[in-house]
Amino acid sequence: MMKILVVDDEADVQPLFLQRFRKELRANEFEFDFALSGEEALDFMKKGHSQIVLILSDINMPGMSGIELLSEIRLNYHEPEPVVMMITAYGDDENRRQADKNGANDFLTKPLDFNLLKEKLKHLLE
Repeated sequence: MMKILVVDDEADVQPLFLQRFRKELRANEFEFDFALSGEEALDFMKKGHSQIVLILSDINMPGMSGIELLSEIRLNYHEPEPVVMMITAYGDDENRRQADKNGANDFLTKPLDFNLLKEKLKHLLE
């Protein structure tokens, strides 16, 4: 089972993920946890980072941005190092460059293409 932490300040992201991954969740392929901010994500990581395989983080959030969160994760979490996919708005090239420079593994654009995300996750499971 792959543990995934989704970081997004929009509360409606959680039910959306749970709905879109209903089948996979029932089959115990994935387990999702959710954080509404970068700060909350770091608190969560402190408690159990070694179980987190993948972090999906929005870039534009109040308080700590996804880029700052990514930097913290790359600085402090190595064994094992989680895969980090950043979620960007269309045409947000500067943030994408910053995330790339800070060690993002991949990018997704909003609105999320859940079929594409599932494909990417299946590759990680292989």
